[in-house]
Amino acid sequence: MEAIATTEELKALGHPIRWRILRLCLDRALTNQELSLKLDLAPATTLRHVRALVKTGFLAAEEVRTGERGALERPYRATQRTWGLSILDADEPGLSQQVDLAMLGAHRAEVVAAGPDAGRGVSRGVLRLRPERVDELNRRIREVVAEFGDEEDGEPLSYLWSLAARPKES
Repeated sequence: MEAIATTEELKALGHPIRWRILRLCLDRALTNQELSLKLDLAPATTLRHVRALVKTGFLAAEEVRTGERGALERPYRATQRTWGLSILDADEPGLSQQVDLAMLGAHRAEVVAAGPDAGRGVSRGVLRLRPERVDELNRRIREVVAEFGDEEDGEPLSYLWSLAARPKES
């Protein structure tokens, strides 16, 4: 069963850097300093994004550890709470579009960072579907992704499924 995102959660997910942080902290816990270096951001900027994700439960702080130079540091790991989260406008119109655009921006940044040989397939098209068929298509895409699962020794891949209404022709 899908949970519906709250307004606070939508606001937390409305920035592409936050989606990149979640992706980076998925496979291993990273500190604010490590994230800052990977994202080429000032540590204070990164910390602001990290705190927003921790506050909403999308990122969890792990035990403090001693770093390479003896300083204490706190790593963070993604909680996977975004998986199955339904992104709908709550009380503020446009928030779900902001989250959609943030996901697109994060995905684009990851494609660029992975380099020119990173592509494993892309397609784009247009459809005309009745609402119940849209629901069926989304359900079947989720089923196909779930069928393939997550293989420990598999190549790390990123995917983005986006279905958006097209403007009506005038």
